[in-house]
Amino acid sequence: MTDFLPYGRQSMTGDDLAAVVEVLRGDRLTTGPAVARFESDLAAHTGGTPTVCVTSGTAALHVAYAAAGIGEGDEVVTSPMTFVATASTALLHGATVVFADIEPDTGNLDPEAAKAALSPRTAVVAAVDYAGHPAELDDLRAVADSAGALLLEDAAHSLGGSWHGRAVGSLADLTTFSFFPTKNVTTAEGGAVATPSAALIEAARAFREHGLVREAARQRTPDEGGWHQEVHTLGLNYRLPDVLCALGSSQLRRLWAFKRRRAELHARYDAALADVAEVRTPARRPGADPMWHLYPLRVLDGARGALYDHLHRRGIGVQVTYLPVYRHPVFADLGYRPGLCPNAERFYSQQLSLPLFADLTDSDVDRVCAEIRSFFGVT
Repeated sequence: MTDFLPYGRQSMTGDDLAAVVEVLRGDRLTTGPAVARFESDLAAHTGGTPTVCVTSGTAALHVAYAAAGIGEGDEVVTSPMTFVATASTALLHGATVVFADIEPDTGNLDPEAAKAALSPRTAVVAAVDYAGHPAELDDLRAVADSAGALLLEDAAHSLGGSWHGRAVGSLADLTTFSFFPTKNVTTAEGGAVATPSAALIEAARAFREHGLVREAARQRTPDEGGWHQEVHTLGLNYRLPDVLCALGSSQLRRLWAFKRRRAELHARYDAALADVAEVRTPARRPGADPMWHLYPLRVLDGARGALYDHLHRRGIGVQVTYLPVYRHPVFADLGYRPGLCPNAERFYSQQLSLPLFADLTDSDVDRVCAEIRSFFGVT
């Protein structure tokens, strides 16, 4: 039996291991110098936009919505073609999520659909860079501005990408990243929030650390003593430890190599599958410089399920990403119904993520493509 090929995995080197060991041998495992270093290193890839690192991509979204101040009575307009956290973290703050349909080719939030979903209660328009292809942030900026709302970019897939020459992380009021092992760089678990706003950065940092205020000049009763700290607003412990930040800084040194390799693999899939009539290869919009996190093949005529099963039997770990968020039972229990976004429903019914990660070999891609071609009887 051929070795099982996963759809995604991390890429580690001796430098990554050494960076972690160095912190383990030091005095600070958390809230130490590696945290500030990682945030600075990350900002070098976000067009200089300041960043706050946190414990996961989900935490990043929770922190970003907290910094935006959303709560009861507010609405967040977002895409259903994403992991559930893009919406669930807004709900956890008490906001209402309004799903707007996607573009049928990229899987990204459709600016016209987002515009139609606005209301006087819209506080945030949350775009998602599906598969690493940046959303149409200029048009979505205009949509958000027309409602007096903040623009959030869920860039869990797209660190290192750009839109019309501007780096992901520099385009929105708030941008969130994920460093899960299958993402473009990893800290094992981890995430970050980027924002050009000093007020939003301060709010994000406060929420990450329980809302603690340690600076005497900002405290209400600073004469308690040098040990004194106060909580002015509620937050949570979302601190990413130095051990994982050190890994992140090491990984970032290879970000552009990861990007080049993912682009090569993506192009190899495109070339090998272009003549298979039963599938559609991923779209790319003018002005987009994607950081390809997924290879989202679309399989036509209801054959997706059978191809998924066939490839798994052949030891190829394809995945489906994602079930439209509103179809999860927790959203059904809140009154959301299937069919809400027809383009998203159709996209989901066809979507199949092929293996894509930096250490994937050309022969691995050829193996996947040969199995797909064989399944459809293409010689």
